[in-house]
Amino acid sequence: MHMAENLWGKTIRQAAPAIVTIVISKDVKAVKADLSAEMMSMPEEIRQRESVDIPPDAVDAHGMVKIGSGSGFIVDPLGIILTNKHVIADPNATYEVITNDDRRHAAAVLARDPINDVAILKIEARGLPILALGDSDAVELGEPVLAIGNALGMFKNTVSSGIVSGLGRSIQAAPDKAGGMQEMRGLIQTDTAINPGNSGGPLFNAKSRVIGINAAIVFGAQNLSFSIPVNAAKRDISDVKKYGHVRRPLLGLRYMPIDEDIQEKMKLSSAYGALVKGQGDLFPGVIPGSPADKAGIRENDIVLACDGKKIENGATPQDFLDDMEVGDILKLTVMRGGKTIAIPVTLAERK
Repeated sequence: MHMAENLWGKTIRQAAPAIVTIVISKDVKAVKADLSAEMMSMPEEIRQRESVDIPPDAVDAHGMVKIGSGSGFIVDPLGIILTNKHVIADPNATYEVITNDDRRHAAAVLARDPINDVAILKIEARGLPILALGDSDAVELGEPVLAIGNALGMFKNTVSSGIVSGLGRSIQAAPDKAGGMQEMRGLIQTDTAINPGNSGGPLFNAKSRVIGINAAIVFGAQNLSFSIPVNAAKRDISDVKKYGHVRRPLLGLRYMPIDEDIQEKMKLSSAYGALVKGQGDLFPGVIPGSPADKAGIRENDIVLACDGKKIENGATPQDFLDDMEVGDILKLTVMRGGKTIAIPVTLAERK
């Protein structure tokens, strides 16, 4: 126990200078417009009782109102910062970074990952302390972890420890109001305590390496937190340095995983694979103009395999894109009308 305490003490001392608070602000007129729009969706009796007035002391000298905060951490001495996409989701907001020495910096958004809940910020500074990134592919069940963040935007360097209690988890979450529900995949599940404002902070292993970005909690559940594997963020950083933005390959399918129950209910010819299935005209199974569309994939096709590997036991076609690049060819094995056909798809860039 004494060794573990010393280990975490060293991690905390080394990490603290590189943890930042991200302050989200918006013009007071825009905030009032947002509040008015929300009020219009409420029942009349509530609209009559409530007001969209903003207290004068909440507005700064520049006419800006603080609307939220999150955590982040520095990964490059020239001011590159990792955080969650949902922390900086509002394109009309202004973002400011407060470093551990209480200095305030205007922040520019370099990239938002279209798949993972990861974003990259940049502040104009040099010689900043950084955190070392580890290998999230090497994370094992039961290993000890430490989470650090600025809880509620008020309590600097709040620390919680625990263990890795699950790997490769998938949950449905709403990273931002505009984007709706989104599947977050490949997550690290821990029993560390994560609070609002902690989002975007680092998750450390016992070697003081960052293995994840703290992203989500399940409200109403105890000891159930999720982090984005840091290897996804490392790929994003590499893309930004190489291309100026995050590049992710697009297939262009909406689908339903098939198991024996789905096969029986829908009278399908396969007990495994992914059924290409949309949700009406607005959300077709094959996205028009996408690589899948250009390759000839059709609604109600069943994708049995990708590059010769069966889609079964919870796997999906999206899983096969994680290690692929824009321009790569994904070879699909497709069942259509009782016949099995091979369809190569050249992946395009997701916009």
